[in-house]
Amino acid sequence: MPKGKLEHVNISVTDPERSAALLQDLLGWKERWRGDSQKYGWTIHVGDDHDYLALYTGDHVTGEYSKGAPLNHVAFTVDDLDGAEAIVAEAGLKPFGHDDYDPGKRFYFFDWDGIEFEVVSYAGGAQ
Repeated sequence: MPKGKLEHVNISVTDPERSAALLQDLLGWKERWRGDSQKYGWTIHVGDDHDYLALYTGDHVTGEYSKGAPLNHVAFTVDDLDGAEAIVAEAGLKPFGHDDYDPGKRFYFFDWDGIEFEVVSYAGGAQ
């Protein structure tokens, strides 16, 4: 039976530079690639050696997304939840929805375009 893992997610944002900087600070990621997309815009890839987010933009990308249309949220795990929350707040974004249930603690935030992100820490719990 085939076995797979997520390689990348491509999301549209109004300012890939700003989004890439936040994700690099928040997750310790690096920029893997940047350049023109196949059609109508350009992209920055940020992630690690095995997976990444493609941050795409073009003249037609306006942001102002609505939760659940079609994406509910993108989740990341971190080893320092308080540190991650400080980075989000320093970027001028508002953490909310703090919770602590098995298997870890978490909070959420919306980026500048209305995309919801979840940040989870399994520190001290099952990974």
